Amino acid sequence: MKTDLLKGKRGLVMGVANNRSIAWGIAKALHENGAELAFTYQGEAFGSRLAPLAETVESDFMVDVDVTDDASLDTAFEGLAARWPTIDFVVHAIAFSDKAELTGRFLNTSRENFKNSMDISAYSFIDVARRAYPLMKDNGGTMLTLTYQGSNRVVPNYNVMGVAKAALESATRYLANDLGPEGIRVNAISPGPMKTLAGAAIGGARKTYKFTDQNAPLGGNATLEAVGGTAVYLVSDAGACTSGEIIRVDGGYHVLGMPQPEYL
Repeated sequence: MKTDLLKGKRGLVMGVANNRSIAWGIAKALHENGAELAFTYQGEAFGSRLAPLAETVESDFMVDVDVTDDASLDTAFEGLAARWPTIDFVVHAIAFSDKAELTGRFLNTSRENFKNSMDISAYSFIDVARRAYPLMKDNGGTMLTLTYQGSNRVVPNYNVMGVAKAALESATRYLANDLGPEGIRVNAISPGPMKTLAGAAIGGARKTYKFTDQNAPLGGNATLEAVGGTAVYLVSDAGACTSGEIIRVDGGYHVLGMPQPEYL
């Protein structure tokens, strides 16, 4: 349903891989409620997938960004500032780990992959926030990132990503405190497991998806529409007093202490 709830607001969405990405679900919902969007992607392959999607939400601003490269991030935000002197939101949907280390034992995490996973999945949000801040500090705004319950509960095969998401959630709280005086809200959305390109890289993903789908109190996993709707609330003026939160959109799965009786 299209509304004018976000009319006049504009911002950046980072991390759309394809039309099944959580970031795309958010972007689509923001657009349907009146927001103007800019996008980042990494590499030609992702850019070619993003281009037709961006066109459907009336966006002509796409920039190739490597979040591990300061110069790349600087160039992207300089270009964004030249287009829009101020923005109202940033959506950070970026995470990465070596697929080979998303199976088996966490004990075997390599130093190199640990550092790389933390850099891309957690530190990049801080790096993005620092560059987005000047475009928000006069009028306030919203910064959003995406996490998962593997940050505080053990999920088989999630391994180093659980540690990275725990760091990301902590960064969300610290950023919320830092930026609150300027009216900038910082929150994370925590969906249950979803059938995305990133989710498929985790060992046993199908079993995890099926288990939560069966056991969630609301009888299913999160949808892109549900996650998008949560982002709309957080970006809108209705979310004016919400900051530092990890908002779960998982059908209530996080409240369970054991499986539903019929699945024991």
